[in-house]
Amino acid sequence: MSGLRKQKQYDWKDSNISLFGSSTDRDVKKEAAEHEKAWQAVGKETGLLVWRIEKFKVKEWPKKDYGLFYEGDSYIVLNTYLEENGEKFNYDVHFWIGKYSTQDEYCAAAYKTVELDTFLDDVPVQHREVQGHESDLFKSYFKKMTFLKGGVDSGFRVVTEKTYQSRLLHFCGTKKNVEVKEVAKNRDMLDSGDVYILDLGKTIYQWNGAGSNKDEKFKAVMYINELKNERSIAIKTEVLEEDSTEADHEFYTSLTEEKEEETHFTSEEGPKELYRLSDSSGKVQFHLEKKGDIGKHDLDSKDVFVIDTKKEIVVWIGLDSSSTEKNNAMTYAHNYLMNKPNSLLPVTCLLEGKHDNKLISALAA
Repeated sequence: MSGLRKQKQYDWKDSNISLFGSSTDRDVKKEAAEHEKAWQAVGKETGLLVWRIEKFKVKEWPKKDYGLFYEGDSYIVLNTYLEENGEKFNYDVHFWIGKYSTQDEYCAAAYKTVELDTFLDDVPVQHREVQGHESDLFKSYFKKMTFLKGGVDSGFRVVTEKTYQSRLLHFCGTKKNVEVKEVAKNRDMLDSGDVYILDLGKTIYQWNGAGSNKDEKFKAVMYINELKNERSIAIKTEVLEEDSTEADHEFYTSLTEEKEEETHFTSEEGPKELYRLSDSSGKVQFHLEKKGDIGKHDLDSKDVFVIDTKKEIVVWIGLDSSSTEKNNAMTYAHNYLMNKPNSLLPVTCLLEGKHDNKLISALAA
């Protein structure tokens, strides 16, 4: 990586979304939402909509790129669907944060997500997603998820001899969910159980690990075909098998970058934990209520609760909770995670009486 500056990974322990929850915050969001051009198309039909945060503004993401995410960016994803009786729209709104997204981008995505929720009259279920630790629901929206370094202007499709930045793409998973992730062009990154594509712009190599599966190989072939169709120049391609590729092949000699730092994530074990957020004493307090088995009977409509299942965080908002408690719910869940080893867990906000199946599923997991 000579001559290239290594991008700083976002420090999740140093994030701050304290701008949420002020007494006038919701009114400000409602006013802003009415004038946000990006929201004017929402709530009119079922389906998926994706936006990227660009210089604090919400920009529509091309439909052909749904499932493609850049590590230096933050996105908002809205899924609109009909209730079981088919009469009303329901929504899941997610803000997704790349591991190199800046704090400003993260806060803008979170703020705009709440603004969108306000625009839709608090009907959506809100979710926080962090790269590499996305919820199953989020993953279900996309046939393929691809994570690339840099931002949208990094020249993935525009190929010129002088400017194209080569990439090593890692294919891992099964037919249901093969993820594609850009990794450092370093030979130590190769895993015999997976498939890799080295994209040099005008030459593309597919490297099949000795233990890779047919789904990974198939996805890689389809991916190469997509690249060839998108580029207006002739592309040379070659499929390499790990066991029969010479050490001096261009595929190997091109892997000269430093190995990148990996995101450290500790999966915390232990019983589920239930925390109560309440301002009944005259000031907002957040404290541990219970450990172990947790049921709906442990929740109180007058307050907000944060449930740590060790696999995800569920924020449950009681119907009779105060505006202060409601407005601070996501902030407290976020800040709670910042002090935990499993700080990258997905977060879901649920309003009492809505989506009880999601609550029951989380408590049973």
